[in-house]
Amino acid sequence: MPRVPIDSARLPLGRALLAWAILAASAAHAGTCQIVRSPDIPVTMSGLRPVVHAQINGQDAALAVDSGAFFSMLTPAAVQQFQLPYKEFPGLYVEGIGGHESARVVRVRKFTLLGTTWDDVEFVVAGSGFGGGAVGLLGQNVLRIADVEYDLANGVIRLVKPKGDCKRTNLAYWADAANKPYSVIDIEFARVGQPHTRSVAYLNGVKIGVIFDTGAAQSLLTLGAAKRAGITPTSPGVTEGGDSWGLGHKLTQTWITRFSSFKIGDEEIQHAQLRFGDVLLMNADMLIGADFFLSHRVYVATSQSRLYFTYNGGPVFDLSAARAPAEAAAAAAPGVDASGVPSPPAAPDAALRLDEPTDAAGFARRGAASDARHDYAAALADLTRACELAPTESSNFYQRGVVYWHKGQEDAALADFNQAIMLKPDNVDALLDRASLRVGRHAPAAEVTPDLEAASRALPLQAEVRLRIGDLYESAGQPVPALIEYSKWIDSHPRDNLFMPRALNSRCRSRALAGQELEQALGDCNASLRMRPNTAAYLDSRGLVYLRKNDYDKAIADYNAALHLQPKSAWSLYGRGLAKLRKGLTADGQTDVAAANALEPKMAEHAARYGITP
Repeated sequence: MPRVPIDSARLPLGRALLAWAILAASAAHAGTCQIVRSPDIPVTMSGLRPVVHAQINGQDAALAVDSGAFFSMLTPAAVQQFQLPYKEFPGLYVEGIGGHESARVVRVRKFTLLGTTWDDVEFVVAGSGFGGGAVGLLGQNVLRIADVEYDLANGVIRLVKPKGDCKRTNLAYWADAANKPYSVIDIEFARVGQPHTRSVAYLNGVKIGVIFDTGAAQSLLTLGAAKRAGITPTSPGVTEGGDSWGLGHKLTQTWITRFSSFKIGDEEIQHAQLRFGDVLLMNADMLIGADFFLSHRVYVATSQSRLYFTYNGGPVFDLSAARAPAEAAAAAAPGVDASGVPSPPAAPDAALRLDEPTDAAGFARRGAASDARHDYAAALADLTRACELAPTESSNFYQRGVVYWHKGQEDAALADFNQAIMLKPDNVDALLDRASLRVGRHAPAAEVTPDLEAASRALPLQAEVRLRIGDLYESAGQPVPALIEYSKWIDSHPRDNLFMPRALNSRCRSRALAGQELEQALGDCNASLRMRPNTAAYLDSRGLVYLRKNDYDKAIADYNAALHLQPKSAWSLYGRGLAKLRKGLTADGQTDVAAANALEPKMAEHAARYGITP
């Protein structure tokens, strides 16, 4: 949240968008209350990131919809990419789960959304990356101009303006139409400095404060809230949940465990599995993220200081540490989702299908949302319909390929990626996923590198996915082009970027694997360790640099430190074994090499490809 807020009334975008929405809206009647809905704002789910497509000075720009952001934002890399001029706004700070950071302001000369262009629109500049391919956020200066209906499962958001006597009216109009139960809760009055949608829930019967935040991909409890419910990271049954991040420069470790109950409104989840982490939220105990919005249809009635929601079905909370291809489609027991909520009948939910898509784009968005909800059958049905209605649209075949991949049907996924690339040779997402699929199948580099080269040519220097391209080159046994991609990213991002330590370590490792520029490699590894001390992967990379430099004592010391943190690292064991063998410590060295080969049977063969041998 801002330390020095910008007055959203100064911006033409919010006022103009509201005027446009009212002029173009349709109306539904509820007694003496008239519910005026804007046309659908198309939203495509990129994993758990709701993304809208806009243009900045005529260039395409994806923005993540973030109801928790006080203002619309761009990353520093996006400012560089679009060559935007900064405005002076001293003393501005923003704060998120990663801590706080200073921010700046830029003015976009022409901003286009939903086919309408506005002049001189301001954005706050902050953050390291927002995921989902987004270069920025669409925040509360747009989302607070009216009531907002989040229908992410159908791939849309709507601005809503109640007219007439609506104070006592049920504004969950779709629930009335389907005779479907709904929940309603009070929300706090929002203001510019505190724009969040706040309410309360109950964890194991204890009242907690919650913030509804579509910018948080996964819902997240604070450590304090978990502790009040009797749970700590060392409690029985707690598992690691991966890292979480947002605004600020801090990666936050998370954990997952089962709580006796979670209740919000009239909806109660028994034996709910929830993620919690060491995050600091202003006057709240939990972020309710996009996973909840996907499993519910949500109406934020600022006009009434209430929030309405209905349950769509499926998992309420996404518990995956990272979305991986070929994930198990049946992660939860049949009939019960991962959060312990009984799944709905197989037939489509009536309220979910009230606004049936009428074109390929609508079916594609709903299909992407179903994929994010792990409802692969519905996703395939909608995306197949999208492919039939728009057989020349590359993105439809790409998205269907992703669903097949998530189901573990790699041949079908590859066929769709091939079709997507045939239709649009510079479809970066399809190129990278086809390369990734082939890497996973251990295809030769000659089958992988053309896709990576094509993707690299199609991207701006600042693109976040350059890190992924580098990773794929390295996985394909090509460390030299990998370090080139890492360098492009590093040279176009500020040193305080959240992902800079990871990028520097990756470039260090690529140089070490290639056996070249070892002094520069050492500099990169040292820099990454200064930023994130005691990181096992970074110590392992520096150990490899020292091994390449024949500095065996330092190599052994780094490998010791890495193995202390991660005892079952095959690379660290193998590298330490080689260093010991070269020092004449034959028995100890052979023990480490044997342990590495036991963990990874082809460890010696893999290392030998880079000339790393005893």
